[in-house]
Amino acid sequence: MLTAITRKVSSALAKCELSFIERKPIDLEKARGQHHAYEGLLSELGAQVISLPEEPDLPDSMFVEDPAVVLDELAILCPMGTESRRAEVPSIATALEKYRKLANVKAPGTLEGGDVLRVGKRIFVGSTARTNPEGIRQFTLLVERYGYDVTAVPVTGCLHLKSAVTFLGRHTLLANRGWFDWKRIEGFEWTDVDPSEPHAANVLAIDDSVIVASSFTKTRARIESARFHARPLDISELQKAESGLTCSSLLFEA
Repeated sequence: MLTAITRKVSSALAKCELSFIERKPIDLEKARGQHHAYEGLLSELGAQVISLPEEPDLPDSMFVEDPAVVLDELAILCPMGTESRRAEVPSIATALEKYRKLANVKAPGTLEGGDVLRVGKRIFVGSTARTNPEGIRQFTLLVERYGYDVTAVPVTGCLHLKSAVTFLGRHTLLANRGWFDWKRIEGFEWTDVDPSEPHAANVLAIDDSVIVASSFTKTRARIESARFHARPLDISELQKAESGLTCSSLLFEA
């Protein structure tokens, strides 16, 4: 069964880490309402949602994608590139150990799940300020024994690789190709974000549906023109915390 691990929005969200956007005031209750709607849409699309309790002292803890990478065979816990976020890992490990064997990337390696794009047995890992070459090396050693092919992809224009490219389905990627070395990712069809919406590439595909931030209307039209079923969702308050659609869940088959 498709399972989604999420976490309630932290009371400290306004103190979240920001790298590529300007800090703006965040309406906490509105953010919580949008996150609740996100969980509701995951459930509507067939996921069993496991919502972990709030971590009030960890501002970025709702972004559960970053502390772990969940594959069919194992879950890999990540020493995140932002030291202040590393306290998020133990509770994620506890939640995942019911479903997967656990492995670890270890310091001085750093790795964040937002940099890991998996399409079948191909995995692309962003080389960013959050994920370093040693982290990619260790990750590769952990997964190649299960038949995965790993490609490192330099990222220059955004926080994570999946800020710039995500999988739509049917061998098609949605991307802002100005933000990463897209030529490292071969053998796919491309749908490009609208130039006026550079942050629109982070979408979440579940079966035949693609969840897209409702603010990105022009990119949504491009997704629909490529014959994908777009499901718009308002995450405007969460976007102030540098959020996309993949960031707030860990999706896997239980």
